[in-house]
Amino acid sequence: MRIAIAKEGDLVSAHFGRCLEYEIIDVEGQSIKQRKTISNPGHAPGFLPEYLSKMEVSVIICGGMGPRAQELFREKNIQVIFAEGEINKVIDDFIKGVLKESIDKCEH
Repeated sequence: MRIAIAKEGDLVSAHFGRCLEYEIIDVEGQSIKQRKTISNPGHAPGFLPEYLSKMEVSVIICGGMGPRAQELFREKNIQVIFAEGEINKVIDDFIKGVLKESIDKCEH
């Protein structure tokens, strides 16, 4: 499974599209197999769901996301999970099954 985390330094970014970078993590079972950082390629409406889908991302984790963006990710079969805090702890919580898909109330 490949997850993408919107990041600001070592923290989960408050908004998926406005972050500078994404942490891309390949998880197999309870283990991280590969981890890399990529620059945010752009925030045009509908672009990131398509871009991350082509990268075979199946989960995106961020601090917030508007309802239309959530819908676009789900149309690409990308699960949306909201979290905050230090990235390594969020990854650990995800692997342990603590984080679950949710609906954000971010409006914009």
